[in-house]
Amino acid sequence: MKKEIQKLICQSIEAAKLVTPDELSDIQIEISRTKNPDYGQFSCNIALRLSKKLGLNALDLAHQITDNIKNQEGLEKVEAVPPGFINFFLSENMKAEVVKQVLQQGAKYGSQTTQEPKNIILEFVSSNPTGPLHVGHGRQAAYGDSLAKLLRKAGHQVYTEYYVNDSGRQMNILALSVLIKILNLKGASLTLPRISYQGSYLEQIAKEIQNSTEVNIDNLLEQGGLRDSYPSCSADEEIDKLIADFQHQLGIENFDRLTDSVSSLMVTSIKKDLEQFGVVYNNWFSEREMIKKGLVQKSIQQLNDNNLTYKKGGALWLKTTNFGDDKDRVVIREDGRSTYFASDIAYHFDKRFRGFDLLLDVLGSDHHGYLARLGAGLAAMNEPQESLEISLVQFVSLFKENKKVQMSTRSGEFITLSELCEEVGKDAARFFYVSRSHDQHLDFNLDLAKSKNNENPVYYIQYAHARIHRVLEELKNNGLTFDKQSGIDNLVKLSTQHETEIITKLSDYPGVIKQSAKKKSVHSLANYLVELAQHVHSYYNAHRFIVDNLELRNARLALITAASFVINDGLSILGVSAPKKM
Repeated sequence: MKKEIQKLICQSIEAAKLVTPDELSDIQIEISRTKNPDYGQFSCNIALRLSKKLGLNALDLAHQITDNIKNQEGLEKVEAVPPGFINFFLSENMKAEVVKQVLQQGAKYGSQTTQEPKNIILEFVSSNPTGPLHVGHGRQAAYGDSLAKLLRKAGHQVYTEYYVNDSGRQMNILALSVLIKILNLKGASLTLPRISYQGSYLEQIAKEIQNSTEVNIDNLLEQGGLRDSYPSCSADEEIDKLIADFQHQLGIENFDRLTDSVSSLMVTSIKKDLEQFGVVYNNWFSEREMIKKGLVQKSIQQLNDNNLTYKKGGALWLKTTNFGDDKDRVVIREDGRSTYFASDIAYHFDKRFRGFDLLLDVLGSDHHGYLARLGAGLAAMNEPQESLEISLVQFVSLFKENKKVQMSTRSGEFITLSELCEEVGKDAARFFYVSRSHDQHLDFNLDLAKSKNNENPVYYIQYAHARIHRVLEELKNNGLTFDKQSGIDNLVKLSTQHETEIITKLSDYPGVIKQSAKKKSVHSLANYLVELAQHVHSYYNAHRFIVDNLELRNARLALITAASFVINDGLSILGVSAPKKM
């Protein structure tokens, strides 16, 4: 309806010859929802904006525009009001049409058919498999998964992927940390080096791997002479020396096999946590496998062929400054190993090779420099920089009893995603994560998330849905039925302010989907559902639905059923359940 109103205003301004056609094409006509139905359902401030430019009184100009708006189907009236607003009142038939559409389309209501659908690969979380997912990863998971569903609802094709950084130095450090734990379980008394993974989860991995026949480490104990430190070295030098020692003693192949086993167990654990959180990916992409297939080397060769690399200090550098980066980047280290950046270039080039139009990465806010360097890497591979888009997700702070939570009471390290879900539940965790814009810091109130009252927004929305189904259950218990067609035929009988507010809110849903997807603002949908739930609760408290008047009864049941459809659909996009009983 907003587009129709914009068109009417353009036609009116053109007919009145208030501006030239070229000037009219540059004017942005903004249509907003009115908060008070006494002022109609839509309002426009174009007269206020044009009055200064044209040197005319804003209210007179508003009257001039409204006088040129011809009768339009769906509009009851159009009026100009001080100081120069133009208000639009929808006809009863138009308001009834909204409810009819929801009931007929069900879960498809609000779905968009875009003229330019994109083939999007959405990568999110992609935490290194070096430890359990924590609460920060949880926010990325909730946002990324909901964004994928939202973009699909908006008419795009979305393929979700988790990039597993299962290669390189950090994986070797993890393997060494687990290996020391295994040796200690077998009777050694080694101390974990200064740079190592210290979490209690290592104990479980060590126990699982020591029972495996994949890697035989008993000969390490038989050889003896195992050392766990190089006190005279720096922490970085020490860990590299220890890794080299154990690779030599165990054998490179056995050490790599151990690393693969550790990585596999960690990825399995991460998958399990995400699935319990309601997040399932289309694909898990392994960096290690990509390197084995030679994709990184092929990418570097192409960069060489494009004359975009140079040697400096024994390393190979890429001229990323040619494409807007603040400095050039190393792709091959002095020791001949490729960098993480080289892998990132190969991975993103592979995404383009697979035919995706838009490479959408959801990253933590500490990756703020990645857009420039990754974009430069793509450009160096003759791919458009604009094909890459990055959404940065800000940090999360947990609060309990008005105090910031510093540590996990069980692990002694950090709050894991599984611990959070165990404490507040998946629904509350997912909703709270997306209730605030992803680019703003989030204070997560654990006490509020666990509460079962109207202060808790997810409970408030779910309770509105359950209340509607309580009415439908009561109808059934009274031996009555809901005649949907009768409800549709009698929607014009819905004339109270509460009913108009709900109908108006339902009509906003397609626009919310479109704009939220365009701006990647999942929180806008969460806020919309809170507002719709508020209208439902107010309606529930003010009116009876199972009334004697059969036509009015079916009309009211049609309205709340439509509201339940939209609540259910919106919550499903956010990965939150819509219970029928609470």
